[in-house]
Amino acid sequence: MTTYVIVAVVSGVLFGVLDAVINANPLAQRLLEVFKPIARSSLNPVAGVAIDLAYGFVMAGTFLLLYQSLPGGGGLLKGVSFALIAWFFRVVMSVASQWMMFRVPGRTLLYSLATGLGEMLILGILYGSTLSPVG
Repeated sequence: MTTYVIVAVVSGVLFGVLDAVINANPLAQRLLEVFKPIARSSLNPVAGVAIDLAYGFVMAGTFLLLYQSLPGGGGLLKGVSFALIAWFFRVVMSVASQWMMFRVPGRTLLYSLATGLGEMLILGILYGSTLSPVG
């Protein structure tokens, strides 16, 4: 249980750091310009940290719940499998919806797909290399 809590907190912090790197770099700023008219002018850092920590606990817990069903013989492969599943449901479906509903440049959609894959792989590798169910 202690390992789960530590990994969940670490992954929540990673969510925040990775999202900042993904969204605040100069390339992202240019590509995400399309969202500027609807973007908030200020952020709520307390809510952002709380949400990222909650994501960390939910993702780590979901990984443990699915562990036995994930493809792969070892933890690391299971982590990558989990990352690909999470990427599909978290990123691919969101990007597909944006493509269908909004005028978002293809470069922006591809950037979201690529960075989302990288983020999920980092988290999946963290989970796969540190978490496994007890018993």
